Amino acid sequence: MASEDRPQIYLITPPDFVLETFPDQLARVLDATEIACLRLALAGSDADRIGRAADAARLVAHERDVAVVIDNHLQIAERHGLDGVHLTDGARLVREARKALGADAIVGAFCGASRHDGMSAGEAGADYVAFGPVGETALGTGARAEPDLFDWWTEMIEVPVVAEGGLTPELVAALAPVTDFLGIGAEIWSDADPVAALKRLLAPIA
Repeated sequence: MASEDRPQIYLITPPDFVLETFPDQLARVLDATEIACLRLALAGSDADRIGRAADAARLVAHERDVAVVIDNHLQIAERHGLDGVHLTDGARLVREARKALGADAIVGAFCGASRHDGMSAGEAGADYVAFGPVGETALGTGARAEPDLFDWWTEMIEVPVVAEGGLTPELVAALAPVTDFLGIGAEIWSDADPVAALKRLLAPIA
């Protein structure tokens, strides 16, 4: 449930990254700003590549007591010592993921702009629900998750909520009072200096 407090930062990796350089880049971001959770949003189906990327990111994050979840890959989460999964298809697999990973694992669900899907995910046992995109991005179907969705969710539902996809400083300011987490990824990784980009993005709530 969101409050007047500053929302926590939920950091999302690029869909692909260079193992030789990204861990250092990630470390600088984690050292510069308090991060609540890291999500590995890795594209493709190459289990070896994804596993090596997960190991590299997990080492950096866990050294700093930051939890790590991965998009959809339950087996990789188990095998590589991650803290849970982020399911990208709403509530459909929440119960299965919980059964597979156990009560202590983090299970989150991306529910686009659907209030109904969010409620279903929460009822199925999701630890958090993510809505988006909130701005200009190709995330999901492109249907925008408007601020009134977060306002309603905060008033009515206790399951923590993440706002993600196309965040701008203006959207950060607007959503900060009605979201628990800001999901930030592409907004900073495309910049030559992700730390500086993150600070600019969060300037309205600094």
